[in-house]
Amino acid sequence: MAITGIKGFNDILPGEVEKWQHIEAAARRVFALYGFAEIRVPVLEKTELFRRSIGDATDIVEKEMYSFVDKGDNAVTMRPEGTASVMRAFIEHKLYAADPVAKLYYLGPMFRYERPQKGRYRQFHQIGCEVTGVTSPAIDAQVLTMLCHFFAELGLDEPALQVNSLGCSGCRPIYRNALKEFLRDRLDRLCDDCRRRFETNPLRALDCKSAGCQEATDGAPAMLDYLDDDCAAHFAEVRRRLESVGTAYAINPRMVRGLDYYTRTTFELVTGLLGAQSAVAAGGRYDGLIADLGGPSLPGIGFAMGVERVALLLAEKEFRKRPDLFIAALGQAAQDLAFLLMTSLQRQGVAVEIDYEGKSLKSQMRRSDKFNARFTLIIGEDELAGGRANLKEMDAGSQEEVPLAADEIARRVKPS
Repeated sequence: MAITGIKGFNDILPGEVEKWQHIEAAARRVFALYGFAEIRVPVLEKTELFRRSIGDATDIVEKEMYSFVDKGDNAVTMRPEGTASVMRAFIEHKLYAADPVAKLYYLGPMFRYERPQKGRYRQFHQIGCEVTGVTSPAIDAQVLTMLCHFFAELGLDEPALQVNSLGCSGCRPIYRNALKEFLRDRLDRLCDDCRRRFETNPLRALDCKSAGCQEATDGAPAMLDYLDDDCAAHFAEVRRRLESVGTAYAINPRMVRGLDYYTRTTFELVTGLLGAQSAVAAGGRYDGLIADLGGPSLPGIGFAMGVERVALLLAEKEFRKRPDLFIAALGQAAQDLAFLLMTSLQRQGVAVEIDYEGKSLKSQMRRSDKFNARFTLIIGEDELAGGRANLKEMDAGSQEEVPLAADEIARRVKPS
């Protein structure tokens, strides 16, 4: 019996992987404009890192983490998100000593045990950014503007930006108590998860997808009405900055996010094109996280986007790369020359394909069509004898006679 992959752990095949490369290249290009540098962190971390950062009362820690005890009796976890790992590295390597303001981005796989569905898998991939050391609302607005810039770079009008504020450690407990009082008489209408976490994390009922929870929280008090003066002024300045640079947004007072470390600004980019999985990117401020993990008292803000979901938004676009040239060769001598030309052209930056099996001209032309090559060169006995061959531009249907010399062919087919 053939061995198959594990459910929720997907292969990314040729034809699809080019789309991922396009997304990653756009991210690197845009993030560089805003001064971000790449950081690469391990897939495996100590379990305590995520318990302390994400929170014991979250779904991720309670139900979704891939955790185990290794051969050294260490409790370890395959990272379920990137922020905690990046902040652990920021603290451990004392990156703050050179400059407390750091702009970092990462790309890579994350792991959560949950029901696989469209755009959501047990091994999934994220691209994320983190900024440390800046309290000004200007950085919130810049991070959000950069994220919208990235999607514009991909040619996507959706998703749309939604923002909220979760306040701080001073005003959030007051709101939390008000929400609990509102929900207390509605507990029987909440789902099992929201009833269980009513004492520890009642805010999660606001963004629960259960119909009962949505009905029970209808008319619930909003965090925005409980912000203290500093938090209200911070959120107002974030909105003013966004408006000043033309970054469109909508306020979503029910947005709470699923991680305990968020404070003040939170945000999501949402779309109606992916069914229930509407959030394509999300994040927020985490002004207490660095200190909670044993580092200095520095603020932070960041986001992560799901690459699988972004790729779904690009489903109608073609990213498979076309070879610049296909060489069809008839006979052993022509095949030998085709191999030499191919190698020389590749060294000059030209993407070339040939037939390796000595098949008929008709078969080779079908293969050229399958590759969707930009140009085709046919070499037979007459071409070998004359030292020249017809080079056909496939899209235009035009052709010209060219010398059988790599430099001359490269000059005509090499992408500008």
